[in-house]
Amino acid sequence: MYQDHLASFAVSSHTHAAPPHAIAPLRIGMLGLGTVGAGTYTVLQRNAEVIAARSGRRMELVMVAVRKLARAASIVGSTVALTDDPYAVVNHPDIDVVVEVMGGTTLARELVLRAIANGKHVVTANKALLAVHGSEIFAAAQAQGVVVAYEGAVAVSIPIIKALREGLSANRIAWVAGIINGTTNYILSEMKTKGASFADALADAQAKGYAEADPTFDVEGVDAAHKLTLLAANAFGVPPQFDQVHVEGITQLDAVDIAFAERLGYRVKLLGIAKRHLHGLELRVHPTLVAADHLLADVNGSMNAVMVKSDAAGLTMYYGAGAGSEQTASAVIADLVDLARVMDVAHQHRVPALAFQHSAIAALPVAPIADVETAWYLRLDVARAARTVPQVMAVLADAGVRVRLLEQFDHADDAELNALVLLTDPVQERVLRAAVAQLEALPHVMGFASTLRMERLA
Repeated sequence: MYQDHLASFAVSSHTHAAPPHAIAPLRIGMLGLGTVGAGTYTVLQRNAEVIAARSGRRMELVMVAVRKLARAASIVGSTVALTDDPYAVVNHPDIDVVVEVMGGTTLARELVLRAIANGKHVVTANKALLAVHGSEIFAAAQAQGVVVAYEGAVAVSIPIIKALREGLSANRIAWVAGIINGTTNYILSEMKTKGASFADALADAQAKGYAEADPTFDVEGVDAAHKLTLLAANAFGVPPQFDQVHVEGITQLDAVDIAFAERLGYRVKLLGIAKRHLHGLELRVHPTLVAADHLLADVNGSMNAVMVKSDAAGLTMYYGAGAGSEQTASAVIADLVDLARVMDVAHQHRVPALAFQHSAIAALPVAPIADVETAWYLRLDVARAARTVPQVMAVLADAGVRVRLLEQFDHADDAELNALVLLTDPVQERVLRAAVAQLEALPHVMGFASTLRMERLA
């Protein structure tokens, strides 16, 4: 009797459960069919059944806007309508969601805002667009009751936005920090393992496709700053504040300092760091020394990793590929799946775009970099080291900079010079910079001091 009842219940439940194909599909328009767009199309086609099973409805790519129609046709064939007019996509009456993977911040902004005004949801992998124009875009989406989703904009295959918005929603977050640019991490890995110069490591990254022909946004830290802007917004309930991020890249890094750091038990990584303090935030991107036994120290090649310190969950870390066609597509389609699940849910009951309810988003003051306190790595090339070391220590002591380690190395390029490498306790940057200016004026200090910030992230 009991088994018959279970069998009857199973049949009844199966009979009344609507299969994905019985529900209206999610109709998609896409802007761009480059690396990310092509990957999105490929994964949508290859994994159509599992995506439908997870989302509860089919994904139907209705139209794609491209600049080169012939190339696009070679990718999608006749299965999808193609156009060279992007406004045809955002104005299309039968499209539910616009996937923006064209890049840029001017036309992309206009198209995204037009799509939102037309009542369409938006999925984008464009971190620059949201870092610069996010406040305007999210406000427009809130007013229209539509979703703007962007998991693919930050750290690609790592679901860090979902972690901040949902998994850690019970937590007060103290800081977020990580390696969020694969190009620079690959270059730094090559400089460490092979002793390569920055120029040689960059050329190798370009030859292997890790770096663009114009790598400026990557190597100058701008790409990482775009991503950090979105991480901070989700961690702390602030609007995107890209113009407040302190940004330094890796173009001025010397392989000598990477080698000395390694000998002292440290690795150099380009980190994005967002910290919350009692009176505001720190938002900064710069090369940073981390201990060689730290989790981030072993993130090599083009991989990304993000660490989050929160009060209840403690320290968590998220690791994965930071670039790639299908890796980004995975994040884009994850947003589409989430959207398919909540399309019929009232917008006030959906997960907020920036983790906090729109009415709770409020800007916090960002500390100028001169006020930020960190430990420091300092290298001075000196002649007559025996005479110069006491002078160096006296200058630093007078400035209030406490030295916890001093090492003297032979200079690789000049037998008459020595390299003094010092590690300091945490000190405000304006204090350190003033002391360095005095050190550079000492008679036997050659050239400029090399300085790098250090972080424990513990």
